[in-house]
Formats: sequence, structure tokens, C-alpha cells
Amino acid sequence: MSDFFVHESAYVDKGAVIGRGSSIWHFSHIMSGTELGEECTLGQNVFIQSNVKIGNYCKIQNNVSVYEGVILEDYVFCGPSMVFTNIKDPRCKYPQRGSEFYAETLVKEGASIGANATIVCGNTIGRHSFIGSGAVVTSDVPDYALMVGVPAKRVGWACECGEILPEFDSGIQCPRCGKKYNLHENGRLIQNVQE
Repeated sequence: MSDFFVHESAYVDKGAVIGRGSSIWHFSHIMSGTELGEECTLGQNVFIQSNVKIGNYCKIQNNVSVYEGVILEDYVFCGPSMVFTNIKDPRCKYPQRGSEFYAETLVKEGASIGANATIVCGNTIGRHSFIGSGAVVTSDVPDYALMVGVPAKRVGWACECGEILPEFDSGIQCPRCGKKYNLHENGRLIQNVQE
């Protein structure tokens, strides 16, 4: 008996590694060479291509495909029908198949990607960042950034807990969880761990 759940309509190919406590739901397909961490939830109709690495405690909602070249760290949330890409200039007439053609996309710990957002390959999505629904990410995203629009632009900051932070010039404390943040001189938000 396995220590993870796979719905009877889902396929997990031989050679995929599934972590303890993970759940794979209706009509999903996990290809060989995939590493899925512990306590992950994959919703209906999720496709994970070969050689993808997914951390622990990730939640991938319905109708999401995670292609080779994408790496999800721990606690990443992928909203319904959001899109990853892995080739920058696809052409049917000039196929680019194989790992050497795939641009790496790294989604760092705790990032949330909203429904129907698109992540163009070759970019890094920062820790605990928040990508709004329908946004199209075409460049790297800073840690804690709130990104919306086409192309996505930073319109604010989000706390690690998900609370949208009010605008500020120096230090701020999250009204929900109490975590404190400072703006670094390079314009990036950093969590103040000194109490």
C-alpha cells in the first residue's frame, strides 16, 4: 500500500517519485522522472512533464500543465488554468524537443500564481510573491512582489501570509500576522527577522 493517493482515473508513469501524503486527482498525468514532494495536492486534469521537480506542500489547481524546465520550490500555489511555458520561440516547422531547448523557470518558496496567469519561461518568481489572476509575467519577479497586468508590473507588496501590504516608505508590520518588513535601498522588500 502506498503512502500517497492517486485517483483511479489518473496516470502515474513508472519512474515518477511521489512524496508521502500527496494526492493526485481525476484525469491527471504524472510522467516518468517527475519528483513530487510530500503533502502536495494536484487537482483535476493536471499534467506534469518528465524531469519536473516539485517541492513539498505545493497545491496545483485544475487544468495546469507543468512542463520540463519548471521547478517549484516548497509551498507554491498554482491557480486554476494558469500556464507555464518552456520554449521562448516555438515553431512547429522547426521543432525544439529535448531538455537542451527548455528555458528554466524557477518558482521560489511560497509564491502564489493566480488563475489564468501566464509565466513566460526563463524567469524567476520570487519568494512569497503574488501573481494576480490573468497576469502575464515576462521578467523576473522580486520576493514579496504583487504583480498584475499584461505585461505584469509590480503594483505593491504581499506579506508571507498573503496579506496585501499598504504602501510605505520605510518599515511596516503586517496587520494580519505581525511580520515586519523593510524596503532595501535597491527597491526590494526584505523581511526583518530581528525582533
